[in-house]
Amino acid sequence: MRDILHVIGGEAVGGGSGAFGDVFDPNIGELQARVAFADAALVDVAVRAAQKAQPGWAALNPQRRARVMFEFKRLVEARLDELSLLLSSEHGKVVADSRGDFQRGLEVVEFACGIPHATKGEYTEGAGPGIDVYSIRQPLGVVAGITPFNFPAMIPMWMFAVAVACGNAFILKPSEKDPSVPVRLAELFLEAGGPPGVLNVVHGDKAAVDAILTHPDIAAVSFVGSSDIAAYVYATGAAHGKRVQAMGGAKNHGIVLPDADLDQAARDIVGAAYGSAGERCMALPVAVPVGAKTADALREKLLGEIDALKVGLSTDPDAQYGPVVTAAHKRRVEDYIALGQREGAELVLDGRGFTLQGHEKGYFVGPTLFDHVKPDMRSYQEEIFGPVLQLVRAESFEEALALPSRHAYGNGVAIFTRDGRAARDFAARVNVGMVGINVPIPVPVAYHTFGGWKRSAFGDTNQHGMEGVRFYTKIKTVTARWPESQLEGESSFIMPTMK
Repeated sequence: MRDILHVIGGEAVGGGSGAFGDVFDPNIGELQARVAFADAALVDVAVRAAQKAQPGWAALNPQRRARVMFEFKRLVEARLDELSLLLSSEHGKVVADSRGDFQRGLEVVEFACGIPHATKGEYTEGAGPGIDVYSIRQPLGVVAGITPFNFPAMIPMWMFAVAVACGNAFILKPSEKDPSVPVRLAELFLEAGGPPGVLNVVHGDKAAVDAILTHPDIAAVSFVGSSDIAAYVYATGAAHGKRVQAMGGAKNHGIVLPDADLDQAARDIVGAAYGSAGERCMALPVAVPVGAKTADALREKLLGEIDALKVGLSTDPDAQYGPVVTAAHKRRVEDYIALGQREGAELVLDGRGFTLQGHEKGYFVGPTLFDHVKPDMRSYQEEIFGPVLQLVRAESFEEALALPSRHAYGNGVAIFTRDGRAARDFAARVNVGMVGINVPIPVPVAYHTFGGWKRSAFGDTNQHGMEGVRFYTKIKTVTARWPESQLEGESSFIMPTMK
């Protein structure tokens, strides 16, 4: 049995609570490793290692820190094939999707390579008589990130790339379901020239999370996960004097207007709903066709696209998606399918009971489609996080606009239309944080920022981009005056002359 250890101060470290978590291969449903869980004492060891390393790292000029990020990016790219296979073996997403997981994270690393420019302050000459004012962005010190299972490469890099580039030391607590990739990222950061202790990885459960949230020497915490836990993380971290950004769940809608290109919309919606087995906070699990004619036509096109989907092993190059992450998560998704059926939605396609020959123990769920879903149904109101697509029919643009605007979640939304005025009006009025116009998964590029509204995000600062720089730095403003003085006698700097 392979043991997955912590990375603290540049070394693989065991110990902690004495407990371990099981790591499965979701393709075959078999145990493949165990991961050591940290306790509060081990988290404190990681904090001490980070505190020791951080001042020297912050004292490096930002260009030298950027060079480490450049080399880290090169090393990850050079090992992308093996890293993607490792990610897929623990998460279950197909290898091509795992490569995308790394690529979207590396885009934030690319942004962090420009940290000398991003952390420049402001300067005002002559703000008063002989007075100049300037600002400095300085690192917070030791910061932490708590990341989910669904993006074990991308989301850690979203956090630590910006944080360490700004001069902080970072403690990463990844998901215990697929922890190997975060460990490899920390090892590659060391290989790239990152000083030991600047990037640490501690594994664990709620005990490790609470130790991070309450530790007096951790200045800020970034979190991505479910909304209930995000609310807890935000409240607990803030109560202990920390900056906190906590991203929660989602129920993203795709509005389809009658003038949309239905062939393209159907392809986009199927890819966004079922890709990565629906285990994305920016998945598109709700389609909202406007008008009965649009709804009927979209349903037929969706059925055609779904019929062509192939569910397979993570290593199958022809598979569109693989298994869900754990047996417990498979049961959860199937329970939601049963709930939707009990609530009266039309179960058009049922993905329960799906198996692959020779891999009957794998955690596979087939593509599921509901029609005539109503807003008062619990299966609509809650996040399913699986390969389940729900059709909610709307009679008008205003009704369609109201659905995502009134929903408890407000992460992302998309509209499919050829009408520029309607798209512009929708983008301006919808009560959601990220909007796609004919783009089904509107995750912003790395130099913009990621963040939802309502129960999808707690805190007032988004992830990555300049929002990330602001989150991981504190601003210091200096007001300086240098009074004029009368020089007496000759200065020693004056060229001597013969008299």
